[in-house]
Amino acid sequence: MALTVAGLAADRALGLRVLTGEDVLDRPIGWVHPTELTDPQAFLEGGELLLTTGLALDEETSPSYVRRLVDAGVAGLGFGVGLSHESVPRSLVATAAEVGLPVLEVPRETPFIAITRAVSRAVAADEYATTVRIGNAQQELTRTAVGKGGPAGVLRKLAKLVDGWVLLLDRTTVSEAAPASARAYGASLREELERLRAGTRVVALDGQEVVLQTLDTSARRVLAVGASLDTAGRHIVNTAVSVLSLALEQDRAQAAAREALRTGLLELLVGGQAELALRVLAASGAEAPAAPWSVLVFAGPPAARRKLLGALENEPVFAARHGSSVVALGAAGAVTDAALRIGGLHGGVAGPVSTSDFATGLEQAELACRVAEAEGKVLVSAAEHTGRGLLSLIEPTVAQAFARGLLTPLREHDSTGRGDLETSLRCWLEHHGHWDVAAARLGVHRHTLRNRIRKAGELLGRDLDSPGVRAELWVALQA
Repeated sequence: MALTVAGLAADRALGLRVLTGEDVLDRPIGWVHPTELTDPQAFLEGGELLLTTGLALDEETSPSYVRRLVDAGVAGLGFGVGLSHESVPRSLVATAAEVGLPVLEVPRETPFIAITRAVSRAVAADEYATTVRIGNAQQELTRTAVGKGGPAGVLRKLAKLVDGWVLLLDRTTVSEAAPASARAYGASLREELERLRAGTRVVALDGQEVVLQTLDTSARRVLAVGASLDTAGRHIVNTAVSVLSLALEQDRAQAAAREALRTGLLELLVGGQAELALRVLAASGAEAPAAPWSVLVFAGPPAARRKLLGALENEPVFAARHGSSVVALGAAGAVTDAALRIGGLHGGVAGPVSTSDFATGLEQAELACRVAEAEGKVLVSAAEHTGRGLLSLIEPTVAQAFARGLLTPLREHDSTGRGDLETSLRCWLEHHGHWDVAAARLGVHRHTLRNRIRKAGELLGRDLDSPGVRAELWVALQA
């Protein structure tokens, strides 16, 4: 901790007496500067303890001298008595008390060099303590990053080291927070994050200083630190930025390798080499769920698929990328719940299937997935899909286009109110061309139904006695 004016005044060996500024003695002293100049502003940086014997000062010049020191931002003034002045000028003390400048009376027997040495020792000790603190923090952050803590552990450690809160953001979205309650700050920082392209930005949030620092990663990530940072704190944040950048890129590379491995293992399963795939999976430290398996296929936007793969990392399932979809084996409930939370995904499920039937199960799940996409459903089972008969083999959009092209003449006729040809044709086909049964179901005379079916045949330009035509019409009516 830096030496303050109060700390220096408390050194009994120096014999200093506080004359003014008792309420601002907590000011840190950056250095000591002895001078007899009446205007030393050009030689000051701010934060110094200025020492003088007042050789060129008197009651008239002292007030303006004090104000110049305040403008220069000095920490305080040490006035040596017993040489040019037996006591500190009254006007100097009065002005210093008015403007809030600490003034210390330095007795004749205390040389200025003694004060300089005392401050020098304190500054050296403070710099050493800062160096030690930075070194220890660097070691702690590095150990956390390479250990089990990972990026999330680094954030928790950093928040503790700077006594504040920390956010890791992917563009403007909070991905990690320490403590967890700090996530609430993410929304307030969104506008600043959108303006930040690279480098560092310091902003104020609820009266607190927040440092925003971009990370050196392939994806645009930002570290936000809410804390009052001293020199050591700023160095610690810079270390965390470097460590996090490396850890996140390492995680990305490892994730890419795991994804490639799982995709390769999935291809082995499809190729009927389940035993080899499971052996390689076990050798990599992972474990597949016990067969027979439920096979799930989910399609959707790339971002949603990535989130699904990430969400299934800690679930009792094996999940891998397969073309433009995600394939998962295992607990269907866990996979479906994850897909629902993420949103924007449509999937199909088949099985349970044995290891030898995996390829068939995958094909069935993919077909069901396409149906779910077409119908806007989250999940369609293969059993439900194949239960639809011939229509399950036709792409829904294709079937609907076929139906529109074939049945448009009937629908245009019915829209004029001149008859219910489409409903009549459906009922007649449903009852296998039995006139009496179909007419009774429709509540009309059989001759009326005959006339409707004849009219339908004319409008369609088809021979309704042909089994092939009847099959086409039945498919169109179901689409």
